[in-house]
Amino acid sequence: MASTPIPCAHVDRRSMVPVLLGFLLLIYSVPSLSADRAQTVLHLLDYMAVDYPSTVERGRVVNPVEYAEQVEFASQLPAAIKELPARAERSGLQTDAERLHRLVLDKVPGDRVTQAARELAHRVAVVYSVALSPRSVPDAAIGTRLYQARCAQCHGTDGRGDGPLAATLTPPPINFHDASRQSQRSVYSLYSTITLGVAGTAMRGFDDLSDKERWSLAFYVSNFVFTNEQRGRGKHVARDSDAFAMIPNMTALTQLTPAEAQAQTGEDGVAMLAYLRKHPERLPMVADPINVTKTKLAAAIDAYRAGRSDEAYAEAVSAYFDGFELAEAPLRLGASELLKDIEKKMLVFRQSIKSGASFADIEDRYRVLIATLDDAQHRVADRHSSTMGNIVSSAVILLREGLEAILILAAIMGVLIKTGRRDALPYFHVGWIGALLLGFATWGVSTFFVDIGGANRELTEGLTALLAAAVLVYVGFWLHSKASANRWREFLQNKIQQSLQGRALWALTAIAFLAVYREVFETVLFYQALWLQADSSSHGALWLGAIIGVGLLTLLGWLILRFSVRLPLRLFFAVNSIVLFVLAIAFSGHGITALQEAGLLPIDPLPLPSIGLLGIYPTAESIFAQLVVVGLISAILLRERIGNRWGPGRTP
Repeated sequence: MASTPIPCAHVDRRSMVPVLLGFLLLIYSVPSLSADRAQTVLHLLDYMAVDYPSTVERGRVVNPVEYAEQVEFASQLPAAIKELPARAERSGLQTDAERLHRLVLDKVPGDRVTQAARELAHRVAVVYSVALSPRSVPDAAIGTRLYQARCAQCHGTDGRGDGPLAATLTPPPINFHDASRQSQRSVYSLYSTITLGVAGTAMRGFDDLSDKERWSLAFYVSNFVFTNEQRGRGKHVARDSDAFAMIPNMTALTQLTPAEAQAQTGEDGVAMLAYLRKHPERLPMVADPINVTKTKLAAAIDAYRAGRSDEAYAEAVSAYFDGFELAEAPLRLGASELLKDIEKKMLVFRQSIKSGASFADIEDRYRVLIATLDDAQHRVADRHSSTMGNIVSSAVILLREGLEAILILAAIMGVLIKTGRRDALPYFHVGWIGALLLGFATWGVSTFFVDIGGANRELTEGLTALLAAAVLVYVGFWLHSKASANRWREFLQNKIQQSLQGRALWALTAIAFLAVYREVFETVLFYQALWLQADSSSHGALWLGAIIGVGLLTLLGWLILRFSVRLPLRLFFAVNSIVLFVLAIAFSGHGITALQEAGLLPIDPLPLPSIGLLGIYPTAESIFAQLVVVGLISAILLRERIGNRWGPGRTP
């Protein structure tokens, strides 16, 4: 007799998508709250960096009222940082805040306090993932409209602090043309003031404005300090590609002050800053990920040298998934061996820090790693500068990320067509279409609301992959049970109608959803990284590559489906069950590795090759998880084979 089909897990169609969406929002809301609290600390530090220099001269207080305020701000800093969420680096930040407080009490020269405040602010922003730049290009029209509607009455139409209400306000509104003050202010500091306001003044926070509106307003205000002559000179300077070395991306633009630009490259630097504040669309939105990697590795070395090993390890982990992982796509095409080499070196570097290796050993590994990253950076730059390179990178991302989903969807769709259950196709389509819609929602969340990156990205990828692996094992056994039945044709003809009902149908929906969403999630983040790293002239090539990728994936799916359904029925079920088993093993490896990269699981390297397509990564934890899945599959297959051989009521 035919073996009893393995029941599929029940999936409630009304709750599946809302539950996963709620899960995503829960993951992303926690770091968002942390960033909001950290932004208050940054706001405090910015005011110290800007205002302290005018309160002290040659060790003597020249403005007692303002100096008293600076002392108060500095005294609040350590406690404010202590209230931030726990991080390995938090104790080091508190120590730096206490040191800054002592500098203020000692009445040191203003440039020392400004530098210390800026450095501490940078570390706070990095540790607590504070977004220091807008998620999209600021809109000059929005900035102009908001300034005239919200700011002109106090600050004046031209930003000189002479609006109709100015005479009634104490202290008076800021004159945005005051070079001595505004030269110390970055666009981010203006954005922070617009967001949080200034206690004790008429300047309230504009929390009713959207993030894009506040950034647009900050950019508008930031231009008052410059002249048209400076902007014209900056346009001329910008014709030299080397001029962008000082301001390579939007994050650098929002953090650079006119005083810093003057100190770095003189009047040309100020002119370049003036031009780019007026035309931010000339820049890519984010930093070069390999530069981010180098910066974080350098921070890890500094922390390890100072004895802060936990902080060093956190920086080393961040160097990978906040930096290098975003550069993987272009490297996979023409430098796959270099990519694997860097991943291995970064893993060893992290583990050396975690195991407490000597500083000399850590420093040696750091030098070798930096040299390898330099090589990778040249290759990525060559690809980004090439139109064809951008097209190919864009297309390959879709092909690589979509292959696993196509295999799963083709297998499930083939089953429904092969068994005459086209009436069940709507359930199947609900799964993958729902995944696409949630993928677009993920893009919207990551673009306009929350930065889905780092540990959040890896946590989502890891949990989704492990859940998909579990459902794949279920569906794989369901298919295999049809192929291994003694009277399989009779079973398929008489029982398939009953076995593909209710729970089984929604299980197919679930696997279609999970398989597609996992790939869409990764694809969205990879494309977002490519888009933000490219300038506007490269966006057309990325769109073309995406269109080519969709076309190739569609053709690939059609070919797989067309030829698979021509297989003999028993072979068809057997092949598809094997495909799903293999993918379940791969997904388990992907899932464990993602959770390791998120810092949630330990990492014990093994001397094995890395095969990303099969989810094989050289760590004991990921290999062990895959062996567990292999063992589970083997045990149930063996049990089923024994049951089929002896049949009910018989004993061996």
